[in-house]
Amino acid sequence: MPGRCLALVAFVLLALVVPGAAVPATDHSSATARVAARSFVAIDAATGRVLAARRASARRPIASLTKVMTALTVIERGNLRGRVVVTPDATNVEPYREGLVAGRAYTRETLLWSALLASGNDSATALAIDVGGGSLAGFYVLANERAKALGMTSTTYASASGLDDNYNLSTALDQAVLARAALQNPTFAKFVSTRSHWTKWAAPTRAKLWVNHNKMLGTTPGTYGVKTGWTTRAGGCLIVAVRRGDRSVIGVVLASPSIWSDMAALLDVAFNRLS
Repeated sequence: MPGRCLALVAFVLLALVVPGAAVPATDHSSATARVAARSFVAIDAATGRVLAARRASARRPIASLTKVMTALTVIERGNLRGRVVVTPDATNVEPYREGLVAGRAYTRETLLWSALLASGNDSATALAIDVGGGSLAGFYVLANERAKALGMTSTTYASASGLDDNYNLSTALDQAVLARAALQNPTFAKFVSTRSHWTKWAAPTRAKLWVNHNKMLGTTPGTYGVKTGWTTRAGGCLIVAVRRGDRSVIGVVLASPSIWSDMAALLDVAFNRLS
């Protein structure tokens, strides 16, 4: 019995002196009690250090957060002013469609604005088919290879838009890792930090105004990205990146009943732990 007590004391002392120890994967502190999301994580955007988390490694559907990887895969291949001819498969998606016309050509840049700000599912699908060499299967190979390269060990991409969420699964922590990497790309960062964007459109529409679904860009000072998402199965999903002074936090909530209040509570906890 004394030996067990000494071992316990030694373990506690070791935990106290290990430098840079992260917050546990499951955070039961009273500070995070106000976050109702089933999974969440907040990381230091500069270092990637975990600041707060609950079931951050649980695999879940991520809805339109999927479009972060879709967009990054397209952006990293360049030629954004090149044109994409939309296939019928891209137009046969569920609501939140842009109304793309099969056989018509759109620039990759235009489709990215639609996918990232207005969460156009047909736009994301058209981009994925294009970058995948003419098929969604080709895109899934690229997306999963990129996820693996980033160290997203618990992610499987099987959708371009996030609508197909039976096998399209990730974790809060993997999505934070992805967002941190994507925001280092200036082009991606420009898209997701933009509150609204006008573009010319074919007649009879003539022009469209896309307003970013991430309303924290207009309500929370220092917000500079990144994406919202929702499906019946996934629930509310949100990734945001916020600066306060010279510190930045990336927060992710999955399966949230209220993404905005959950994220506000999570950010407060995270910034308190940074100070």
